[in-house]
Amino acid sequence: MDQNTTFLRPAARPERVTLTGHYVRLEPLDPAVHTDSLWQRVGSLAHEKIWLYMPDGPFAERLAFEQHMENKAKSQDPLFFAIVDLASGNAAGRATLMRIDPANAVIEIGGIVFSPALQRSREATEAMYLFARYVFEDLGYRRYEWKCNALNEPSRRAALRLGFTFEGIFRQHMIIKGKNRDTAWYSMLDSEWPARKRELERWLDESNFDSAGQQKTRLNESAPQRS
Repeated sequence: MDQNTTFLRPAARPERVTLTGHYVRLEPLDPAVHTDSLWQRVGSLAHEKIWLYMPDGPFAERLAFEQHMENKAKSQDPLFFAIVDLASGNAAGRATLMRIDPANAVIEIGGIVFSPALQRSREATEAMYLFARYVFEDLGYRRYEWKCNALNEPSRRAALRLGFTFEGIFRQHMIIKGKNRDTAWYSMLDSEWPARKRELERWLDESNFDSAGQQKTRLNESAPQRS
């Protein structure tokens, strides 16, 4: 069916819901529940590198981090979620749904802060899967975006690994911490989600991991690119 002649409906706004997988649970950010875990795992100056490409952080004092948590928990857009490791019960990172545009059914995943233990893990991949499934299947979005500093190679690799398509570089797009930021843009469309979902679920299945938790096969990293 020609998308240009199809009547497209607005999407729903994301809500403060809890999304649970096999390895992680996404919870609406709650300072009373998540501050201790996130301060220990991502917040302090000991984790300065985590905040390199973020507009805020790191935090020299816990009081500043507590205020940061309070402010983020009140935000509607970006809408913040904690990523809770089910095995330990601790919040190991956070991410947001942002630039929420229900009328055009476009939304972005961003504000991603992963603890060292969460980075490059099965849990991190499942968190991204849960967000995408919620966006496409529950809320009805047609375009799901990923943007990052063009210098942020780990984020760029992650976008492709998860099945996003590279769309180009927006030059001098932002000023972050007093420095120029060129922004790399990626997207995933609703028509692409079924195939991306199958591959993510195949990779996340317990049968793809050995007794030590090591992957047997890699997640597809051959997502299409455009220059």
